[in-house]
Amino acid sequence: MADIKEYKCPNCGGAVKFDSSTQNMKCPYCDTEFEIEALEEYQKQILVPEKDSFNWDGKGNLQEWEVDELNNLTQGSCPSCGSELLGDKNTAAMVCPNCGNSQIVVKQLTGLLKPDYIIPYKLDKKTATEALKNFYKGKKLLPDSFTKENRINSIQGVYLPFWLYDAKAKGHIRYKATKTKTWSDANYNYTKTDHYSIIRDGNLAFEKVPVDGSEKMDDSYMDAIEPFNYADIKDFQTAYLSGYIAEKYDVDADNCKERAGQRIKKTLETEFARSVSGYSSAAVESSTVDVEGGKVSYSLFPTWILNTKYKNENYMFLMNGQSGRLVGKLPSDPGKIWKYRLMYTGILGVIFTLIIQALRIFL
Repeated sequence: MADIKEYKCPNCGGAVKFDSSTQNMKCPYCDTEFEIEALEEYQKQILVPEKDSFNWDGKGNLQEWEVDELNNLTQGSCPSCGSELLGDKNTAAMVCPNCGNSQIVVKQLTGLLKPDYIIPYKLDKKTATEALKNFYKGKKLLPDSFTKENRINSIQGVYLPFWLYDAKAKGHIRYKATKTKTWSDANYNYTKTDHYSIIRDGNLAFEKVPVDGSEKMDDSYMDAIEPFNYADIKDFQTAYLSGYIAEKYDVDADNCKERAGQRIKKTLETEFARSVSGYSSAAVESSTVDVEGGKVSYSLFPTWILNTKYKNENYMFLMNGQSGRLVGKLPSDPGKIWKYRLMYTGILGVIFTLIIQALRIFL
């Protein structure tokens, strides 16, 4: 029984002792009782390492371009922001999707892996333009001149680079949960709260977890236009690049593994949380994931990138070329901000005045 005396109470952290009268373990500080078997199992669970482990052990079959394929491609470099762009040999002009610069320097293609997969475009340039117009609707703080005088400086179909990870993940999550019951009698209101420690262990297999390979493209934009439907994914062929350009990855697969692991962990936590139900409250106490496998492939996903200038500032909008989901940041009119602020302040002032007058009448 010596080891049992070292056990800690899951509720308050006090030293738990054996209670001979109940034949259970009991905390002398909060009076909580535990069955011996349950407490022993809890002790085993809390000894699980609290650190995530991302043991990627494979790199897939990433390929280099063949010589005859290189002859059909053109690479451009933006002197303004440094973006590297890729197009087919018939690409007449390139505009940098990140900063809107049109002075692209064409050079020989070097240092680029060949994509394994590609998702072809489903939506055309006209659809992207209409989507941007609809995006403006209902935005009351937009400057009038932005919508009336706005001219899209450039609109391009750009394949953006994504690393796709396959892996197996084992998760261990511990929750603190409660069940609360309330009742009343003629004299008092009562509340009873039961506390629970919930353990969830399980395994999930992941396939093609996407992580964008572009450092210059805002990650919040890239995440916001997901998901892409893998039902349309194809083995890469250079013919799919005809009429479009592709951005060259500037973050390699090794440097994206940590983010892939975090996306896997978040998904695993979401799935585990679905099984924790029937409680008044439940909060994560600890969460660890062990990721193994790590096959990686390289893919290009379709986007439309629209750039427009307003008062010498570039505004970029990004649209999923498969689903049509569009994101972007819009300017605001300071005058309209003050107008609506004063208007709502005035309305609230009138309401409060009427309330005070009504109170005076009834008082």
